[in-house]
Amino acid sequence: MKQILLTVLVSLISGFGGAFLYQNYFAPSEQQEFRFANNTLQEQPTPTPLTAISSDDFTDENSRDLNIADFAEASAVSTKSVVYIVTYVKDRYSNRRTWSDLFFGRPTQKNPQGIAVGSGSGVIFSKDGYIVTNNHVVKGADKIEVNYNKRTYEAKLIGIDPSTDIALLKIDKNDLPAIQIASSKAVRVGDWVLAVGNPFNLTSTVTAGIVSAKGRKIGIMNDVFPIESFIQTDAAINPGNSGGALVNLHGDLVGINTAILSKTGSYAGYGFAVPSDIVAKVVNDLKKYGEVQKAFLGVSIKAVNEKIAEQLKMKEINGVVITKIEGGAAEKNKLEVGDVILSIDNFSIETEAAYDEQLSYYVPGDKISIEILREGKKIEKNVVLTNIDGTTNVNEKKIYDAKEIGAKFTAISKIERSKLNLETGIRIEEVERNGLISEMGLKEGMILVSINRYPLDDPKDFAKILSRIRGRVIIEVMKKDRSHRYYSYYF
Repeated sequence: MKQILLTVLVSLISGFGGAFLYQNYFAPSEQQEFRFANNTLQEQPTPTPLTAISSDDFTDENSRDLNIADFAEASAVSTKSVVYIVTYVKDRYSNRRTWSDLFFGRPTQKNPQGIAVGSGSGVIFSKDGYIVTNNHVVKGADKIEVNYNKRTYEAKLIGIDPSTDIALLKIDKNDLPAIQIASSKAVRVGDWVLAVGNPFNLTSTVTAGIVSAKGRKIGIMNDVFPIESFIQTDAAINPGNSGGALVNLHGDLVGINTAILSKTGSYAGYGFAVPSDIVAKVVNDLKKYGEVQKAFLGVSIKAVNEKIAEQLKMKEINGVVITKIEGGAAEKNKLEVGDVILSIDNFSIETEAAYDEQLSYYVPGDKISIEILREGKKIEKNVVLTNIDGTTNVNEKKIYDAKEIGAKFTAISKIERSKLNLETGIRIEEVERNGLISEMGLKEGMILVSINRYPLDDPKDFAKILSRIRGRVIIEVMKKDRSHRYYSYYF
């Protein structure tokens, strides 16, 4: 009997082990997936063991066009400005362990106090302690640490911009080796670049590649107004590289490494970086205002394709067509659905990414010149851009702290409601762990549209209603994926 039980136990272990190996390493998959390039709070595959490579593997034929001195110089300069970031999140996982933990472990490291630990990279942006990284590296962290020059510093989160996935940190340290910033507009497809970061906790790692493409829009930003105009590179980017530097052969920053295209979560040939020109604008705004000053034209657009060009009787396929007027500057300057935007300040607009990137450099109140095509005629208009509320004032995010129900809220602007096809709505910005909103299962980023069919426009009204209401309550919610759902409660 003991021999039979032992045989059954070994068979079970072998079966689970074989199924796991097949599913994760041998099972065929046709679907490609864009992933953020870090290992923050998510399970990652075990890295392939390192294999020694002989110098005999490199011949003059393979390296004749490479200036190795340039690579070495750029590496020496840029690695000094890249830091290792560690984040801590309390109570993310239950302290209970299951039988599957014995086989597969946890998605992240966790200490006995139940704190989940994640990591990523960052770039020293100024010598007085400002460090730029990705928003997804530090999102939700209760504590952020920056490891630089074998010392650890606790970092303060200055601000975030989900639309570009950029976050700004500050440590109490001066005379840091700030990285030199190059203009990403000057970067050409085919230029050599280096990716500098901390993949798989291997600090100060440098990989080389070329710029494969510019202005890539890959649909990874979970934001109402995403700005995606990535630099695509084949320099190896792996988990832990998020927030690290993409530099030219002078060691100057041209981008912040953000995402990879991969089936496994590891490098598969395609990496994506936020252009340095966009990063500089975001960082400057966060330092000065604590909030990115986004400028809006007040339209929805779509790149002109062959079918659209035929419908509009266009001789050439170029520009982006206006599909919806959302207010603001577009409404004031009488732009129309069907107008094709050809250029902004003489900068040619060929794609949605180019449109988003060009607008990202302006602030509310800036006056721009746009060239449009309407019914076959080119028209030039001078337009004053507005903020999300349709004014030219400095945009300050007005957050209402409803302490009595354990959450923070913001109102939804007219332009954003138009984009989301909503008449009303308030957004949950932050949820306290033990508050009423948390107990109701409502989460950060959700938009509350109505309560018992009463439209919600003002966060103060919702807090008052919810704290006083008795009986059955039905709340209409728009989730992050823009689907609608009704939550039912009884108080």
